Amino acid sequence: MSPSSNPVAVNAPPAGKPLVTPRQLTLVFVVALALAWGFLPEFTVSVLSNIGLYALVAVGLVMLTGVGGMTSFGQAAFVGMGAYATAWICTSPTAAAWMSGLNPVLLPWAGLLLGLVFTFALAWALGAVTLKLQGHYLPLCTIAWGLSLYYLFGNMEFLGGQTGITGVPPLVVAGVSLATPRALGVVIWAVLLLALWAMHNLLDSREGRAIRALKGGRLMAESMGVDTARHRIKLFVLAALLAAVSGWLYAHLQRFVNPTPFNLNIGIELLFMAVVGGAGHLWGAVLGAALITLLKEKLQDVLPALLGTSGNFEVIVFGLLMLFVLQRFADGLWPTLARLASRWVRADVPKPTPAASKAPAVQLAQRTLPASGELLLEASDVSKRFGGLVANNAISMTLKAGEIHALIGPNGAGKSTFFNMISGVDDPTSGEVRLSGQSMATKPSRDFAALGLGRTFQHVRLLGQRSVVENVALGAHLRARRGWLAAMLRLDRAEEAALMAEARRQIERCGLGAHADTPAASLSLGQQRVVEIARALAGQPSVLLLDEPAAGLRHLEKRALSVLLSQLRAEGLGILVVEHDMEFVMNLADRVTVLEFGTVIAIGTPAEVQANPRVLEAYLGGADDELLEDAR
Repeated sequence: MSPSSNPVAVNAPPAGKPLVTPRQLTLVFVVALALAWGFLPEFTVSVLSNIGLYALVAVGLVMLTGVGGMTSFGQAAFVGMGAYATAWICTSPTAAAWMSGLNPVLLPWAGLLLGLVFTFALAWALGAVTLKLQGHYLPLCTIAWGLSLYYLFGNMEFLGGQTGITGVPPLVVAGVSLATPRALGVVIWAVLLLALWAMHNLLDSREGRAIRALKGGRLMAESMGVDTARHRIKLFVLAALLAAVSGWLYAHLQRFVNPTPFNLNIGIELLFMAVVGGAGHLWGAVLGAALITLLKEKLQDVLPALLGTSGNFEVIVFGLLMLFVLQRFADGLWPTLARLASRWVRADVPKPTPAASKAPAVQLAQRTLPASGELLLEASDVSKRFGGLVANNAISMTLKAGEIHALIGPNGAGKSTFFNMISGVDDPTSGEVRLSGQSMATKPSRDFAALGLGRTFQHVRLLGQRSVVENVALGAHLRARRGWLAAMLRLDRAEEAALMAEARRQIERCGLGAHADTPAASLSLGQQRVVEIARALAGQPSVLLLDEPAAGLRHLEKRALSVLLSQLRAEGLGILVVEHDMEFVMNLADRVTVLEFGTVIAIGTPAEVQANPRVLEAYLGGADDELLEDAR
């Protein structure tokens, strides 16, 4: 298991200390809670049930905010959707008339279905509009629709207005009535633990790597073939559905629903739970929900007695607590707790699988490489203007299978802008880009990836806290097909094993096998660039675009990279390289294109370019002619 989804962290403890794994500690926690449940006081059971309900919403917020990078203050409204749907269907005469043939015991389950359907539709519609916004506009928009839904609940007569709906029946499972918090609390915690298990499985999958890339790595993820807009909406809907399930359970726990528990203050409080516990950690949701719920219960008793007057003074304390946590524990309390527990807790050791020792049971999608000399990529009179600035001016070039084409030029020549246009990151102002014979006008970079284009970036784009093998596996995203539901239920394990085997193969191929399980951020800049190359190769591209791949590499590392690129050329890949290292370029490339101020000033073999007077004068500036002589 990853530390983001386990009760404790993964540091190796000192010798001689008692050892326990996160998995074992989770099991101990669950067993202890189950054994103690029947003996706990009624008030404690009620508080624990509320903690479970809050934690279920906070788990969705951890996925949405901590992992996906999207802030929402409106989750309480989705809790209300689930609560009101089941309350209405269980008590409304209109609903009773519609479902006259249905056993009354099944009405709450019909309410769950109705709540999930309405929540899914509303969340998808809101997400399609809201998630297009960036920066502070996104949380402001969630506040707006959160308030709107809250006032909608209180002003619809068929939902009881501000008075609400009473007489909500208890859940009945297998003939057993769950009318008390002690009985229903078992279901609440069972649902919470299942949700934690499912979310952990999702994050530990192909789709989970795509989700992690949404926070700060969307451009990179799109270039790997991830539809980031769709993934953001799906994650938003997932968090909303978890909130709706919490609302459904809440309605049958309280047996009464009114708008008050679904206002904006509660939405802020739910987000506060996720942040305080640790927004990037699933078990942080449980920790945050427990701390805030217990603290709120205590403060509501202590503060009025201390101040001699009643009021919601706990809000002030929560505000001060939030400032303290953000100042001292920016990642929440869970990572700190994990570090403190690391001397007693060791990492789970993954069990060896057949896929680790022999060919994977599932074969990833394979691409047939084109014949040597086949035209793969063609740019025709491509220009890019930013207002009055012409970054690229009518650039034409081609890339064929089995060749290395170098694109060189001084800083500001427009190389990276051109790279972005021929990889789908930006659209050209004029001109045309064709990939594998298809016009790519207005197509996103994920469509380029689907046609066999892989790339690296001038400024390294990796998931720094994830391991090298996880980063490389993201490059093979389009070579697998299992979706979210299969990942949650662990039905994707064979495919996942194949992805990991492919990632490790590419890492070994690029000479970083010893660092496969190391966090990418801990590697040197040169090694991180090699990780990007391995990630691009995991997608089995036919066209490989490398943006300054040798930057930061030592001499022997450059030599190894040169050997690798020569091998890839022999296999039939078409490789376009942007590089400032003249010796590296001239000894490797078959053809060289030279840019100056966004315009092509020379194109030809390395020898022809080195002899071109315009290149000598304009690119290297006469005084540096010896550099070209040294590279010959």
